[in-house]
Amino acid sequence: MPYARAVSGIEVAGNAWEWWYNAAGEYARGNHPEAGSVLTFRANGRMRLGHVAVVQQVVNSREVLIDHANWPGGGHGGVSRGVAVVDVSEANDWSAVRVELGRGGDFGSVYPTYGFIYNRPDNGVMTASAATPTPIPVLNPAPADLRPVSDRRAYEEVAQAPRTPTKHRTLDLRVHTTRKR
Repeated sequence: MPYARAVSGIEVAGNAWEWWYNAAGEYARGNHPEAGSVLTFRANGRMRLGHVAVVQQVVNSREVLIDHANWPGGGHGGVSRGVAVVDVSEANDWSAVRVELGRGGDFGSVYPTYGFIYNRPDNGVMTASAATPTPIPVLNPAPADLRPVSDRRAYEEVAQAPRTPTKHRTLDLRVHTTRKR
């Protein structure tokens, strides 16, 4: 975080996951990448304190190049520069990203993010992208199951007969006649 503060000029207190909330009222925030803005990662199982990265270049509406410190591969305190990050969110709002693992074009896991903090005063309006997203089907493939989420099931219900046999009564269907005397 000292690296992100020094490079971006954004002075926000707290752990990386707190930057998004602590910037409210002080710095503008949004989901549109800009050079010099700080991409804020949410805390998760792999990054319990979150993460911040400085956007160096916007490649297109779905890809940016970042510089960041303390990322696996860069070592503790090490700075990785010119790392590609792609937006893989379904809404094209940068709420989920994948970070380049190296220079081979391989990308890692999906990480949840809050968005971008900009080095300008908060005017009470969130900045959203008006650009048409650039599709990157290899990095953000269409889901295999295109049914609405409400129709998807994680399990199937199967009806089974009871295990204990039931006794059936045999009906006597013989015709009985009565004679009159």
